[in-house]
Amino acid sequence: MKNLLIVWHSQSGNTAQLMQAVRAGAEDDAIEDVTVRCLHAPDAGPEDLRWAHGLLFGTPENFGTMSGLLKDFFDRTFYAVEGELAPLPYALFISAGNDGRGAVREIERIARGYPFTPVAEPLIVRGSPTEDALGAARELGMTLAAGLSAGIF
Repeated sequence: MKNLLIVWHSQSGNTAQLMQAVRAGAEDDAIEDVTVRCLHAPDAGPEDLRWAHGLLFGTPENFGTMSGLLKDFFDRTFYAVEGELAPLPYALFISAGNDGRGAVREIERIARGYPFTPVAEPLIVRGSPTEDALGAARELGMTLAAGLSAGIF
C-alpha cells in the first residue's frame, strides 16, 4: 500500500476546484493500493510527510509566489522531518492570476531541500478553471497515484 498526500490552499476557490479534480483522479477506482490523504495546508504537519510516499501541492499564485499558508506548511515541517525522509516524488497545481512561474520557482527551491523530486510538469491554470483545466488536474492526480501504485515513483 502506498500513501499519497495532497496539501493545498485556496483563497478564491479556484485552487479548491483544482484540488477536487486532482483528488478525484488520485482516488479513481482503476488505481489500486493507494491511500489518499487530502489536507488544507494549515492542517498538514510533519507526521503527514512521514506517512507519505508521494505528494501533490496546490496553491494560488499570490504576489508572484505561493500562498502564505502553503509557505507556512513548509516552514513548520522542514526542520521537523530534516534527514528523515527518503526522496519523495511530487507535483504541483497552481491557480494563477499572472503566469504562475514565481510560485513554481519558489516551491521547487524549497522542495530540493527536503528532498522532494518533481515527477510531472507543474499544472498552471490561469483564471477560473475550465473543463479542460479540471481534466488536466484529474489526470495529474491519476498520474501520481498510478505511478505510486505501479512502483514507478
